[in-house]
Amino acid sequence: MTMTRQDTETQQDTETRQDTATHQDPERQQNARTESDSAAMRTLSGLQDARESVRLRAALAAGTSPDPRLVGTLVERCATEPEFFVRDMLTWALTRHPVSLTLPALLGELRSARAQARSQALHTLSKTGDRRAWPAITEELLCDPDDEAARAAWRAAVVLAPEADRPALATVLATQLGRGGHDIRLSLSQALVALGDAAASALHAATTARDPNVQAHALATQRLLRDPDAGFEPAVEEAKRVVALTGAPITDHENRADR
Repeated sequence: MTMTRQDTETQQDTETRQDTATHQDPERQQNARTESDSAAMRTLSGLQDARESVRLRAALAAGTSPDPRLVGTLVERCATEPEFFVRDMLTWALTRHPVSLTLPALLGELRSARAQARSQALHTLSKTGDRRAWPAITEELLCDPDDEAARAAWRAAVVLAPEADRPALATVLATQLGRGGHDIRLSLSQALVALGDAAASALHAATTARDPNVQAHALATQRLLRDPDAGFEPAVEEAKRVVALTGAPITDHENRADR
């Protein structure tokens, strides 16, 4: 087919544009890298800022535009961030990054001497839901002396435990019955109830405990397991009446804890 002059000029124009685009690509790529580097630096700087609002925006930016270079700092900030809403945004930002990057860093935090590092890492693991973390949820963490770290471990364990391990998990959780004040006991009851039938045997054994506080907590949790809509407060009050009728006194600590 014979090409006209117009066809020839059109083809030449197209080739010229393609050549120009080819030469411009490296420059565009360099500009994109520079912009990405600048954004990452701004985010890293913002995460360290003394102002809560700036740290919150930086955590939001880290989740909105995930960057592998931010993962280490996000995990580190979780361990020290004093404000709840910023910590929650840091967790969200971490869930926006590939688990292959976040999981090793979070598992490392479980061995931290800082309670908040353990607690926040456990909270984040419960949000990612990757069951490869389950073996790291040890009995030591489930019985952590720090209440917030223990609560986070209970919640993470319920999310991550495979079906076959749930009765054994319930047995460990049952050793914590009677622990702490109202909020801690409520969290433990919720974790046991979430295990469903797997918790039944451990709870039944705990209802015969010699410690009346453990016994009452177990009875209240049993009621919630049978009727999740019963409410924790009524369940506790009923359990205290049952224990009182058996002749086992509820201690002053228990009465104070439920006020």
